[in-house]
Amino acid sequence: MSADTLLLPFQFPFMQNAFLIAAIVAVPTALLSCFLVLKGWALMGDAISHAVLPGIVLAWITGIPLIVGAFAAGMACAVATGWLSENGRVKQDTVMGVVFSGMFGLGIILYTSVHTNEHLDHVLFGNMLGVGAQDLWTAGTISLVVAAVLLLKWKDFLLHAFDPAQAQASGLRTGWLHYGLLALLSLTVVATLTATGLILAVGLLIAPGAVAFLTVRSFGRMLAVSVAVCLFSMLTGVYASFFLDSAPAPTIVLIMTALFIVALARRMAAVRRTSRRGLRA
Repeated sequence: MSADTLLLPFQFPFMQNAFLIAAIVAVPTALLSCFLVLKGWALMGDAISHAVLPGIVLAWITGIPLIVGAFAAGMACAVATGWLSENGRVKQDTVMGVVFSGMFGLGIILYTSVHTNEHLDHVLFGNMLGVGAQDLWTAGTISLVVAAVLLLKWKDFLLHAFDPAQAQASGLRTGWLHYGLLALLSLTVVATLTATGLILAVGLLIAPGAVAFLTVRSFGRMLAVSVAVCLFSMLTGVYASFFLDSAPAPTIVLIMTALFIVALARRMAAVRRTSRRGLRA
């Protein structure tokens, strides 16, 4: 394959925008995935990514910006889940499953009832090859805010993830940290709407942190490895999709899945080697 052929994807404006949006959303999703993995909130990312659908459809019907409706629906799902789990006898994962499936079902009903020439399929499946300048600015602004907050307050969020009681005893406002993390999660889902859509957004919010968790031991390195994994997967997925004639979003998720399998296999092999050395000793 010649050099001109290898560089061909970078010559098209729509591919250039796809690479840009991929790099933009990679950082906040990777950072956030580390906290979601450590806190056991993987299902929360899935819940919010699906629950924003009715907010998006209602925003489109009423003529307000889609990101406003998506954020409002995401926060409504997060707050409702927290209130029901605290005031009911049902565990949080069960509540999340009920709330997000109910809101997603409502969103599907609204989505199919809208009669318009404008398709909203990009909300579900993403439209990375069709992003424009407005999408880049929106995703860039949200990503910058989310990444800045996570990097500035990562120690507080980390303590709250490991031991909420200790965080409260240390004088931290655990309520602000709890709902602040949920707000950042909702904003990040909004930022990834154009890139991957709702269905595949959960892959970006889980896989990078899971790979980093299996690879390194310190949280600081976990953040760095997670960002590197997400950037590599996003850019490689967009590049490979051009030659494979496939959609970029699922290609990216498949690459992340492959990296997770490799990291898991290496971790299991390391554990087996350690066990054998212990038996020999």
